[in-house]
Amino acid sequence: MYLKMPDLKASLEQLGLANVRTVLSSGNVAFDCDTGRAADLEQAIESAVARQAGRHFPTIVRSADALTVLLRTDPFAGYGLPAQAKRVVSFLREARAPKTTLPLTEGTATVIHQIGAEVFTAYLPSPDGPVFMKLIERAYGTAVTTRTWDTVAKCAVA
Repeated sequence: MYLKMPDLKASLEQLGLANVRTVLSSGNVAFDCDTGRAADLEQAIESAVARQAGRHFPTIVRSADALTVLLRTDPFAGYGLPAQAKRVVSFLREARAPKTTLPLTEGTATVIHQIGAEVFTAYLPSPDGPVFMKLIERAYGTAVTTRTWDTVAKCAVA
């Protein structure tokens, strides 16, 4: 079950967040708020969305500044990735060790490395489907949210 973006936006506005806007149609939301602990904000958003939608949706929050720094540092640089490789970032709520040693590779997908609470993966599209997601889940479980490098860039400037 998916949450419609207008419902997500309404939930955050009812929570009192300002200038709420959805980014793409995949659960990305940008908003203005006073600085606070991300964990507290995540819990507040989850509660607000559950009240609105009647269902729990896990939430992971990153500031626009944090995303901008991430983009500037380009954690994929230096790994000799092919130009056509797709780059994705998996966001964890908090830094934790993977369940297996990195890098983790299968077919054309590699979970390259982790920096703090972000995990960096690259893959070449293949007929095998989203193998990279299986690798991320093997290393970190399902309590992550994964976005393409392009989506991270769009969220940073939203």
